[in-house]
Amino acid sequence: MKQRLSPATQQHLVLTPQLRQAIRLLQLSAAELEAEVADAVASNPLLDWQEDATPAEPEADAAPPEPATPEQAEPALDEPWDRDAEPWQERGAAVAGRDDGDGIEQPDVEDSLQDHLLWQLHLGHFNPRDSRIGIALIDAIDDDGYLREDLAALVAGLRPDIDTTAEEMLPVLHRIQQFDPVGVGARDLGECLRLQLQALPADTPARELALAIAAGPLQLLPKLGIDGMRALLGCTAAAAEAAVQLLRTLDPRPGASYGALPAGSYIRPDCVVWRQQGLWQVALAAGALPRVAIQRDYQQMIRHASAGDADYLRGHLQEARWLLKGLEARADTLLRVVRRLVHEQAAFLEFGPQALRPLTLRSVAADLGLHESTVSRAIARKYVRTPRGTQALRDFFASGIGTDDGGSASSTAIQDRIRQLVAAENPRKPLSDARLADTLKVEGVPVARRTVAKYREALQIPASHERMRIG
Repeated sequence: MKQRLSPATQQHLVLTPQLRQAIRLLQLSAAELEAEVADAVASNPLLDWQEDATPAEPEADAAPPEPATPEQAEPALDEPWDRDAEPWQERGAAVAGRDDGDGIEQPDVEDSLQDHLLWQLHLGHFNPRDSRIGIALIDAIDDDGYLREDLAALVAGLRPDIDTTAEEMLPVLHRIQQFDPVGVGARDLGECLRLQLQALPADTPARELALAIAAGPLQLLPKLGIDGMRALLGCTAAAAEAAVQLLRTLDPRPGASYGALPAGSYIRPDCVVWRQQGLWQVALAAGALPRVAIQRDYQQMIRHASAGDADYLRGHLQEARWLLKGLEARADTLLRVVRRLVHEQAAFLEFGPQALRPLTLRSVAADLGLHESTVSRAIARKYVRTPRGTQALRDFFASGIGTDDGGSASSTAIQDRIRQLVAAENPRKPLSDARLADTLKVEGVPVARRTVAKYREALQIPASHERMRIG
């Protein structure tokens, strides 16, 4: 079945530089987006900051608003975002004002490239053996996103725990290479570029010729140039130029943007979630969509400028339009994803981690008609402000384990239950992993003892003999 693309994504299929910019904007955090737009305003004379409109204060004796119907209060999950129809600034500012502080918090943990890849691995339904192999592969990926270590060396490092071969490792590596960021896990520059080209729509102009260059004569490109590539590949000069330009839009260091946050960094929520008359509402946080606009005075100068000046201004005008469309596409995708997460994990917002349902990138992407990598970029280093505090969007996802009643329980909920059981145990007779597993089984969640041990270690809870207290 052909995957349905969102309207925002379809708009970016024609112009590869515009598509690349939209992808880049989507994966930026709120602070990075602000810096990116500030740089664009400083370098582009046709961009200018737009003054924020001050929301009108309600009158003291104004009548309370009419109760909203479910159709009015519940955001439509399938409707495209309308910049003019969504009063996100007023809502975000109003909701942010209910809590203490300005919504900027210090993150609890740093999110490195390895953290991002391991999180996707744990949601990928790998069997235990492939999961161990995947962890070894991810540990060997460097900060630029490349797997430079030989597979034979990784095979030797896994023994004697796992007896595998380089050939058996390859399918796991190929799955990791489908993770976000696109191009991660490549063993050289050519493979990195091929992975990114293969992720583009099949009808992207010059894609096939660019794949041929990346698969073969890529190293000869600086020496041969466009004319040499044309002669080597037997194509026209225009086709060779288009293929080379497409290659230049790709990212040769896909992992570089996922470095760990420096110490002392702070986060700014991208969205705000609040409850109104029993229904969960979602809006962009104040400042999540930078208020920039095209400078109309410069735009009008194009008609009267000389040929050289007009071309200069038209180039910057096109870049300004791409930026504005990219910002709106980012806001559209982010709101759609967060609304789906809130829709799926309403119990998590209500009761906490113990009520978290199993949820994967694949299921959210299928519901929204997006690619998994798009959803992954949309939630990477993004945070939402809720009545339970500021949460990372990745916290809304969890792998699942089947229960006796035919349902499923998320790994996060099981870990939270283990934490509760250990907190309530008799310190003179702490619960062993086997007894914890038996207790969970009685509660309808059949979890193996080794799985309990893995979750306990993830929670940094010592083994039972280390938790024993006498007196």
